[in-house]
Amino acid sequence: MSILSVRPEVEQLPLTPLGPSFGAEIRGIDLGRLDDDQVLALREALVRYKVLFVRGQDGLDDAAQIEFGRRLGEVTVGHPVHDSRDVAPEVYSLDSQDNGFADVWHTDVTFVRRPPAISVLRAVVLPPTGGDTNWADSQLAYASLSPGLRAYVDTLTAVHDGTREFGYYLAQHRQGRGNLWEGEVFTELAPVEHPVVRVHPESGRKGLFVNPGFTSHIVGVSEHESRGILDILYAHLTKPEHVVRHRWQPGDVTLWDNRSTAHYANRDYGDQHRVMHRITLRGDIPVGPDGVPCEGGAA
Repeated sequence: MSILSVRPEVEQLPLTPLGPSFGAEIRGIDLGRLDDDQVLALREALVRYKVLFVRGQDGLDDAAQIEFGRRLGEVTVGHPVHDSRDVAPEVYSLDSQDNGFADVWHTDVTFVRRPPAISVLRAVVLPPTGGDTNWADSQLAYASLSPGLRAYVDTLTAVHDGTREFGYYLAQHRQGRGNLWEGEVFTELAPVEHPVVRVHPESGRKGLFVNPGFTSHIVGVSEHESRGILDILYAHLTKPEHVVRHRWQPGDVTLWDNRSTAHYANRDYGDQHRVMHRITLRGDIPVGPDGVPCEGGAA
């Protein structure tokens, strides 16, 4: 569906846009009690606004968060590698007392062939101050590149690698045996290739699909050229005019389209406790402007 043809239900949501096309706040709904039209409207609003901040969800627990996710799409396990420990298998717990930080710009789990389509994050424990999260609009960033640079990056492929972030954890904490993801148990973090520019499967809009957290290099260029290209794209992606910042409150739930955003959690709250619970929905294989997904792993 084109983002230009929006169902009337989307306009009837109690939704306050935070910008012309990026970010919106929603109050006055209960994610645990939505009807089918409201669920569909939320899904379409997410494609349009890319990140939705839903206030006042104090009654939502892990089970209700998972059930809400199942109404939006197919819920995955919480993470390909991390042990869910004391939470449900579908939940990825980010606990600051267990090194649960996300203070690098990233898009969730792009180091697999089929990264998640949507993420749903719930505030469980918040520090008295700090701990905000920032989201960047990858489609707006792509559209505001110069025409010549857009044409060039349309042709590029990048390698995504989770080894730096999760390789030691998989080898030492999980003894080389991760979780079941896409029908296979994760035993190694083999790099994968994705297009640098991703065409959104629902809106058809192009967006940058590289991130400092998991993108290691550009295919087919020198190391120095790769670093230069990626540095330009990262700096452009995270320009203030492409970013929305959320100050968390108790009861907040945030949904984002993982196919058109990157995000960063501020680590500015010292030794105060912060716990967030995330679920993800199954995505598709990223496709570039040529309409062809990258095949297999990285060279």
